[in-house]
Parts: sequence; C-alpha cells; structure tokens
Amino acid sequence: MTTALDILGIGNAIVDVLARADDAFIAAQGMAKGSMTLIDAAAAERIYAAMGPGVESSGGSAGNTCAVAAALGARVGYLGKVADDGLGKVFAHDIRAAGVRFPSSPLLGGAPTARCLILVTPDAQRTMNTFLGACVEFGPADVEEAEVASAGVTYMEGYLFDPPQAQEAFRKAAGIAHANGRKVSLTLSDPFCVGRHRAAFRDLVKHEVDILFANEAELLSLYETDDFATALDAVRRDVAIAAVTRSEKGSVVAAGAETAEVKAVPTHVVDTTGAGDAYAAGFLAAHAKGLALAECGRWGSVAAAEAISHFGARPQADLKALVG
Repeated sequence: MTTALDILGIGNAIVDVLARADDAFIAAQGMAKGSMTLIDAAAAERIYAAMGPGVESSGGSAGNTCAVAAALGARVGYLGKVADDGLGKVFAHDIRAAGVRFPSSPLLGGAPTARCLILVTPDAQRTMNTFLGACVEFGPADVEEAEVASAGVTYMEGYLFDPPQAQEAFRKAAGIAHANGRKVSLTLSDPFCVGRHRAAFRDLVKHEVDILFANEAELLSLYETDDFATALDAVRRDVAIAAVTRSEKGSVVAAGAETAEVKAVPTHVVDTTGAGDAYAAGFLAAHAKGLALAECGRWGSVAAAEAISHFGARPQADLKALVG
C-alpha cells in the first residue's frame, strides 16, 4: 500500500515556554532539577509569573519529533488535543508552519491548552513543569482512522499514557495501524512515567509496538534491572527494533540478532531539551527511506546533536545538509 504520511505522531499537544534560570531559582521553587513534574493550573500561573523572559513554541515530545522529522524531509502528521484558546492557536499555527499536518479538532469549553514551563540552567539541564490542561481529554474518538491507516509508522508518546482513555487511544491506533499493514512506534518518554505504568507499558511494548525508543534509564526501569545488557536482551525479544540512547555514549540499535552501536555526534551542549525527541525524528526519517539501522541511528545522533547545540527543541540548522 502507498502511504500519504511517513510518520504520524500522537502525543500531548503542549506549548513550550523556555526560559533560562539559575540553580537558586530551581531550589527556591522547590523543583527537582532535571525532572519533569506535572503541575496544576495555579502552579502554572505562579511559576510562569516568576520566570524570566520565555520563548514560546508548539511542543510536547511527539510534537517536537514531528517537527524535526519534517525538517529532514519526511511527510509527517500529528494528532493531539488543544483548546480553542490563544495558546491552542499558537500550537496549531506553529506545528503547521513546521510542515506538519495537524487535523485535530480543538476542545471546546473545557480545560485550557497545555503548557510546559521549561527552565534551562547554565549546565544545560532542563527542568520541566507541565500543566496538561486539554491534553488529558485525548481519547479514542480523537484517533482519526484515515490518518493512522495512511501513515507508514504511527509514533506514540509515553507522556500521554497517564489517562486511561489515552491508553485506550494508543491501543486503538495500534490496532488500526497493524490492520493496515503499518508499523507502531513508542517512546517511553521518562523513567517516572514507566514506573507509574510499568505493567501496562510492558504489555503494550510486547504486543503492539514494532519500534521502541528509550533512553538507558527508561529501558532499565521498564525491565526492572540495573544491567544494560540484560535490559537489551529483554527488549530484543519484545520488539522488532529498539533504539536506546545513552547520552555521550551514543546509542544502541537492536533488531533480532543484529546490534548497531552508534557514536554520539560531538557538539557544544547548550540545552538538552528535545534531544531524545530529535533522535527519534532522525531515526524514523531515515527508516522511512529504507536506510540501514546503523544509518538510522546516525541520523538520530546528528539530529539530537543539533537540538542540544542551541536554546529550544526545534532545529535551527539545515538538518538535511547535516545528515548528508
């Protein structure tokens, strides 16, 4: 079957607000440096008021992946829930301007559009405070069958997994994809996210996922082990392809008996926001072209290195030129 899209992302449609901060600010706000914390509307207003000048853009993990993949020339769509408000319009305009198809209908009369307040310290660590707002309303009815059926890979974001109706949406999307001979991909997103839903994630990974993205900590959490080799052997049995990032150690791509070790691309680290998102984008964009696993990993590494070389998660260089 022909595909209209190479990649369809499903995730939390969030407007990212990035600002610089020092360690004292992080401590004064009672935040765990380097973590992602879910906050309520009141905390969102309080932190936003205390933050320095910010840069706003359409974000969320899968949204970032979709934008980067589009910059690499992939045909990309995205499904996610925003409200019919100012930030919802910012999100829709921004992601479409990045070259991503965004057919989702806005939520009327409910919670406001989600936002993630991202504080970047001088050591390039990002501390995220996320108000999910309208995101939590995403459910099976928001999974547009024609969009999933037309995409080579449907890529789902682990951060969206918290609400039960979102888990139903994931399974619906996976069912549609596989019924149409397509592939399903998942990013685990965060070790704490894995810890909250380990059994459900394990079941989804084993029975529905073809291509899994994780960093080392997330993979170890998924399989409840401290040994990377043990976790890699376990995931190899569960999915067709697993791409595992290991920060400065690069990444490991496992597929059946094949293992490709991919070096990290040296760069000056400014802001680690979106590194994993960009890696998945590079990998999937190369995979859509039918490139070898090691080359898919290299595209991922190039995209990740570009993402962390500047402030913000969206590409600022010509990624097509960088991957060669």
